[in-house]
Amino acid sequence: MRSKLHNDFCAKSKSLSDWFCDKTKDLSYPIYSSYDIRDAGFKISNVDANIYPAGFNNICPTDKETSVGLFANYLRDHYGSNIRKILLVTEEHTGNPYYWENVYTIKSLLEGAGQQVLIAFPKKLPAPVSLTSATGHQLQAVSAYEDSAEVRAFKPDIIVSNNDFSDANEDWAKQVTLAVNPPRELGWYQRKKSRYFKLYNQLVAEFSEVVGFDPFLMNVRTEVFENFDLAEDSSRDQLATQVDQLIQSISKEYSQHGITEKPFLFVKNNSGTYGLGVIRVGSGAEVKEWSYKSRKKMKAAKGGREITEVIVQEGIPTTVSSDGATAEPVIYMIGSELAGGFLRTHGEKGATESLNSPGAVYKRLCVTDLNVSLKGAPLENVYGWTARLGLLAIAMEGKEMGISFKDFKAIPCSE
Repeated sequence: MRSKLHNDFCAKSKSLSDWFCDKTKDLSYPIYSSYDIRDAGFKISNVDANIYPAGFNNICPTDKETSVGLFANYLRDHYGSNIRKILLVTEEHTGNPYYWENVYTIKSLLEGAGQQVLIAFPKKLPAPVSLTSATGHQLQAVSAYEDSAEVRAFKPDIIVSNNDFSDANEDWAKQVTLAVNPPRELGWYQRKKSRYFKLYNQLVAEFSEVVGFDPFLMNVRTEVFENFDLAEDSSRDQLATQVDQLIQSISKEYSQHGITEKPFLFVKNNSGTYGLGVIRVGSGAEVKEWSYKSRKKMKAAKGGREITEVIVQEGIPTTVSSDGATAEPVIYMIGSELAGGFLRTHGEKGATESLNSPGAVYKRLCVTDLNVSLKGAPLENVYGWTARLGLLAIAMEGKEMGISFKDFKAIPCSE
């Protein structure tokens, strides 16, 4: 199926490029984003989208080289040639060296694009904080408040955020006068996965008409379950009923497409990331019988926030593997351009499990192969279009939420 989609995309490459550029010309989209993709053999779909990606250190080395130019082009095209100083607002994982390896990589790429970069936390700090990345790079973070001595001395032109704003950081936001990209308002304190997947599936339907294929091959069935209360038996019973109904519906769809595999679902926190609040279920009975460990996993998200709303999503098994380990592709974008990729692999997880968990290992997958030969890079081509649809969904998500990208100039993408 992947080969057929690849061939179809190659045959329609000009029409698809025109369609994508027409879609992007009036939209505001973030400086970067990333997409987790599952390839089941019988369908390929985006199953998670991150607007504040934290794995730039894992992308293909050749992709890192091309990312420098993509960052330079994005800033020049959408903000003008006067952007020279970036305040990079990050998470506060002071004890996570792998996160700081990501920050170091972003900083290095932006500096390669001609920028000066100052790392900062969206909080008051009595003094700068020293940080060490996984490979020993030394970093320093200051307060991102615009009246802090370090920010006043630096005089940034724009704020680039790598903080996913699970916390709204209202006090910090009130004093910000600079443009913030990605906007804080796209943070998880108010963003909903249900909105994103609604728009993504709508785009798959439109995209499939341009190419001429069954949208089933790239969509992912997703439903929202509101007023989730883990402590209430009635809430779990209602969730269990919805799980059974969706599995029954997917079973019929699988039968129509000649698929013999048994459907399963993921119950996911509707506003969260880092693989938290995600549980695989094969029936409503499993929801009713959640163990203490499962209940603990669904009780709280990042920062201890209570999970009050979830999505029930079609589980897509992965047929991808690397060195005998289960794998899934992850594609990074800078603006509307494919920027990089890697395979997330996990030797202790099966084909139907979430791989975004401790023990994951990252392997090579280069989207720069597309620049060498479109026809010779079927993985990057198919996964790349899945990511592009995700980027459009994020841009439409922001528009639907009424979020403004301050000072952002919308332009047609390059074909």
